[in-house]
Amino acid sequence: MNKRKIKILLSLFFFVFACINTFGQSRSQLEKQKKTYEKKILYTNSLLKQTKKNTKYSSHKLLILQNKISNRNQLILNIKQEIDLLDTVIYYDQQSIILLKANLRQLKQEYAKMIYHAYKNRSYYDKLMFVFASEDFNQAYKRLKYFQQYSQYRRRQADLIVDTRLTLIQKLDSVEIIKAQKLELVYDKKEENTNLIYEKDQQKNILSNLGRKKSKLIKSLRVQQIAAVNLQKRIEAIIAEEALKAANFAKKKGKKANAFFVLTPQDKLVSTEFVKNKQHLPWPTQRGIVTSYFGEHKHPFLKGIVIRNNGIDITTTKGSVVRSIFEGEVSRVFSIKGANITVIVRHGNFLTVYSNLKEVIVKAGDKLKSKQAIGVAFTDTDNDNKTVLKFQIWKENKKLNPITWLAHK
Repeated sequence: MNKRKIKILLSLFFFVFACINTFGQSRSQLEKQKKTYEKKILYTNSLLKQTKKNTKYSSHKLLILQNKISNRNQLILNIKQEIDLLDTVIYYDQQSIILLKANLRQLKQEYAKMIYHAYKNRSYYDKLMFVFASEDFNQAYKRLKYFQQYSQYRRRQADLIVDTRLTLIQKLDSVEIIKAQKLELVYDKKEENTNLIYEKDQQKNILSNLGRKKSKLIKSLRVQQIAAVNLQKRIEAIIAEEALKAANFAKKKGKKANAFFVLTPQDKLVSTEFVKNKQHLPWPTQRGIVTSYFGEHKHPFLKGIVIRNNGIDITTTKGSVVRSIFEGEVSRVFSIKGANITVIVRHGNFLTVYSNLKEVIVKAGDKLKSKQAIGVAFTDTDNDNKTVLKFQIWKENKKLNPITWLAHK
């Protein structure tokens, strides 16, 4: 094999090695994601167990089940990506094995030639005569050095053959291990698909039964919508009150009011830090799943009905503690029919709203730290043990989507 071919082989070998390292990093990410989806599914299972045993069909159970199906789909996709990745790793490992075998064969051939050459010139007397036949001392030294270097090269070549053989054995073992891992993932994917079919059947049955209760569900929805409108009116009244306060404050200073809230230097600092922490703010409950998103969207199962949500609904476990997502001051604590107790926390010119609490441990004027407890989420024992926190974020009189502010789960 000429030098050019050896260089090509070595280049390919290092390319394969680099690819495998990259795949190793990608696989660790996929495994991490897989564990996250598995944890989410386990949590939705705990939420489903919390629902009343004698209630087979409820809108609350359907929302949790839909979340579970979504996570199951993501898990299956994740497993498929990992299988595809392992297929690629196996392919590159096999290419690496081909290169190693070719290299080992070449090394053996070269070593055999050296042994044959050494055998033909094995006489110590011939070597000695070759050295003494030199024209001068310089040439004799070079010829002696040649024999030494040739001997060292043979030893290195023998060591290289041993090392290459060991690497080849390790690579062959590695391929077998990865193939076994792939088979395990294929089995996992099959099992998850079976679970998904079962869950979709459950979903279908619940939807079918809820269709017979449409009028009752619409009535319940109207009650919720009235509570949401009353809550919005209350928030808007508080903002208007703050805006009037800001206008009066500006008037006294002989200036034109250009803000809804009167902000102290500390309030301005809190506002700035609140913005800096966008997408990194902690969730208002330690655990939970989003069962209703921000803005207008179609009802999950009632055709022709549009839901408007000023925030998000977080379904959580019974007795879950609700906490402030950032440092701030409690602005208001009040009750609204259908929304239970609401706490509004002000963070400079931002407001966070925590509704549907059964009890609170704060009062207006209290200074709060990030993740400090506010109260406990309400559990509706008359409605399938549903525990839902309704959470909103406002910037002065503008409603914001909480999902774009909270840390990614």
